[in-house]
Amino acid sequence: MSSHSALRTPHSALLSRRQWLNTTACGFGGLALAGLATARAAAENPLAPKTPHFPAKAKRVIFLFMQGGVSHVDSYDYKPRLLKDDGKSFAFDDARIIANSGQRGSNQRVMKPLWKFAQHGQSGAWATDLFPEVAKRVDDLCFIKSMHTEGVAHGPATLFLHCGSTNFVRPSFGSWALYGLGTENQNLPGFVSIAPSNGNGGARNYGNAFLPAVYQGTPLGRAGGTAKESTIRNLAPAIAASDAKARFDLLREMHGEQLKRTPGDAEMEAVANSYELAWRMQMNAPDVLDLSKESDATKKLYGIGEKPTDTFGQQCLMARRLSEQGVRFIQVTYGDSSANPAWDQHSNMPKHADHAKAVDKPIAGLLEDLKKRGLLKDTIVWWGGEFGRTPYSQGGGTGRDHNPLGFTTWVAGGGFKPGFSYGATDEFGSLAVENKVHMHDLHATILHQLGLDHEKLTFEYAGRHFRLTDVHGRVVKDVLV
Repeated sequence: MSSHSALRTPHSALLSRRQWLNTTACGFGGLALAGLATARAAAENPLAPKTPHFPAKAKRVIFLFMQGGVSHVDSYDYKPRLLKDDGKSFAFDDARIIANSGQRGSNQRVMKPLWKFAQHGQSGAWATDLFPEVAKRVDDLCFIKSMHTEGVAHGPATLFLHCGSTNFVRPSFGSWALYGLGTENQNLPGFVSIAPSNGNGGARNYGNAFLPAVYQGTPLGRAGGTAKESTIRNLAPAIAASDAKARFDLLREMHGEQLKRTPGDAEMEAVANSYELAWRMQMNAPDVLDLSKESDATKKLYGIGEKPTDTFGQQCLMARRLSEQGVRFIQVTYGDSSANPAWDQHSNMPKHADHAKAVDKPIAGLLEDLKKRGLLKDTIVWWGGEFGRTPYSQGGGTGRDHNPLGFTTWVAGGGFKPGFSYGATDEFGSLAVENKVHMHDLHATILHQLGLDHEKLTFEYAGRHFRLTDVHGRVVKDVLV
């Protein structure tokens, strides 16, 4: 189970035994009552809000997953050397070649960025015109330019991004967050995955694995689908309200009897909880998911109604509305349902432009909207893919291969330093070399901002205490306010 750090008092502030007893005796009853109430609430409702390990800077996360891997050297990692040596061949440590043959120093042809870099904002952050709208908001972003991760192929790297493991079945980040903190709204799922992909791990990327089933993510729609699909199916009852209530009461009574016969049956408890949640959702979710109540100005901000941005714009606006209602972890995937993710340009880098047009305005709109509503200060917006791309062409062609050895992600809000860049890749953008941040470290840092100690957020399974970061990870304090 998750544990809480002990309160420590400075030695100079210690009271004598008599002083301590006189001061605290009257408070014992309240402390005991509070502890019993918390334990009882957790036992009766595992999704009830839980006290974090320490004061949190953020309450929730919106993860914008760019499935397939955006090229960092074409977006946010400015490397003049690529312009200078475009077309020339150099020896690089290629991750795929190393994984397949162990060979290092393979000869590769450098390819310059296809979009123009410039500095933006008061921070002077470098960004290309691939994402012109997000570039206007760089002063809200904290860039981490020294990311590295595990897994060369999409499947293992995507699982590692979400679950902290390339092959074992492990709980996803959202499930860990929900397990550690509970939800702020009992009438909605605490963990929602908007438009998840069926490929590269599929449901495991929002799965609970060995955590109790109640912490499973709720998928809305599918990657590559329309915005209309990004909803909860069969939400409205097909029968009269009175009949629906009578049917629900009967189901609840039956579940209660079944639970009496099989106490401690986690799967049965999860089924019962899911029916309870479904009933409450019928009264609340339709309103939350109804974007028609938003103003025309807000819809325009997200690019809703415009051909390239309509779908992702609606999904980002839905994420804002869910976060407003206390949903703990919301993921929005830009990708497709196949095994060939959207940003995976091995032979056609110009295709990045089409995908960027679909997400650029919605992402910038989400950042602006959250900030105007005062939500960005306690909401972490996390943007990135499972890895980056190589600074050289793949096979001498017009695309770039996968690069897990050095790439860029950015986070905003939730106590991360705004207008800040941390870490660096080498002069080509191939390897993380300065202030390296592993994916385990990023996971640990985001959990830290949620008030969770990644070393204490554990669950005992098969005789071992597991955690999201396994036995690794560190909090990158230099990127925190």
